[in-house]
Amino acid sequence: MENHISEDPLSTVSKDIILKEETLLKGKWVQLAETTYVDQNGQTRTWETVKRTTRVEGSLADGVAIIPVLQRTLHYECMVLIKQFRPPMGCYCLEFPAGLIDENESPQQAALRELEEETGYKGEVIECSPVSCLDPGLSNCTTYVVTVHINGDDLVNNKPKPKLADGEFAETILLPRMELRKCIDELVAKEKLVVDARVYTYALALEHAVAKPFELPFLKC
Repeated sequence: MENHISEDPLSTVSKDIILKEETLLKGKWVQLAETTYVDQNGQTRTWETVKRTTRVEGSLADGVAIIPVLQRTLHYECMVLIKQFRPPMGCYCLEFPAGLIDENESPQQAALRELEEETGYKGEVIECSPVSCLDPGLSNCTTYVVTVHINGDDLVNNKPKPKLADGEFAETILLPRMELRKCIDELVAKEKLVVDARVYTYALALEHAVAKPFELPFLKC
């Protein structure tokens, strides 16, 4: 992806500097651009970059990813995930509910709207992350990670029905939060799914948070 163009006489450059960006190909949803920059050694290089065409003007991020925690009396806490077919992957993926931010919409509003559209659940925003990148080696796509609490005892969340747009298909999957990684591994083995990295990282973090510290090799008996 990276292409070295030439030596640049600006040997005093101490940090990477973007010189220009050119659009190579533009579609309805994404575009391919070529970024020319000077690296820390003063060399001019190019990088192929994928960008969304849908980012709202003035917005710092393209969309939101939602971490929905469902709580019900006499039930384990569950994570609300979705399974949907992803053409670029050629298979079904297990993901957090997510979507693009609409015009004049806050990240919190977008998160609650997307959650209801994709799963039918209505929730309450607990916290919202700063802007975070998704795949910085390939794309400038960014997102807010929004944690949402869902009151499963509320009547509005009894047998929720998604409100997907025409042509959208997503299956809601509830997995117990306490055994999230184990359940994900079992589901992957059974259905040959690909798991979104954010989902699996979250599952690992839950497991590591309650696990014993890693034992140093020289302390082993």
